[in-house]
Amino acid sequence: MSLAPVQAPQNVKDQVSAAEWQTRVDLAACYRLVALHGWDDLIFTHISAKVPGTDDFLINPYGLMFHEITASSLVKVDQAGNKRMDSPYEINPAGYTIHSAIHEVRHDVVCVLHTHTAAGVAVAAQKQGVLPISQQSLFVLSSLAYHAYEGVALNHEEKACLQADLGENNFLMLHNHGLLTCGSSIADTFLMMFTFQRACDIQVLAQNGGAELIAIEPQILAGAKAMVAAVTKSAQGMGGALAWPALLRKLDLQDPGYKS
Repeated sequence: MSLAPVQAPQNVKDQVSAAEWQTRVDLAACYRLVALHGWDDLIFTHISAKVPGTDDFLINPYGLMFHEITASSLVKVDQAGNKRMDSPYEINPAGYTIHSAIHEVRHDVVCVLHTHTAAGVAVAAQKQGVLPISQQSLFVLSSLAYHAYEGVALNHEEKACLQADLGENNFLMLHNHGLLTCGSSIADTFLMMFTFQRACDIQVLAQNGGAELIAIEPQILAGAKAMVAAVTKSAQGMGGALAWPALLRKLDLQDPGYKS
């Protein structure tokens, strides 16, 4: 006999500010979009977003798949991992370690998105990491850092190393583990992950082709940050606001349940 997921309280919207509710809706949409693109890993991996005006953040209820997550079911925790609202759900302890580490020191970051996709982990297992062989890779390489594998992220002592490795970058490749993006909005963070994932997909396909790869010229790579700002029309982010409304329109047609 199958068991239905535990139901979140139905009056969450009445218990939070309008700003928090909008963040919940956007974060739930982000979870559904990750599932829609096939980047989820059953109930594992995680996306977080800061609650506006606080140091608290929202994260997925551990045990739900990404296509099941709603605005109401997201769990609100403080920097110590304590629940800030009643919830029938717990959170992924590894997710807490990774996300609290970034939110603790990167006050410019609103959202953190982490995945375990096959192509992402495949490139994360390569010593050279992301290669400058595609236009997509330029966007990533303009703000990319690496973090050595230390096992499943359950040790809070790893937080300091993760913070130092990320620095002021917005893309992080966790060796042997996966991909992470962080940004000043949920929309930017999703778009960054789309670009990161696409760069890894292209790299694995190109390597499988067996032909000699053409590296992008160093001077072009050096100008990548200016190029990113010009193309996205956003010097402060990745231009996610341009794509987000269209993504929501697509999601509303296929999977509108995230808003509840």
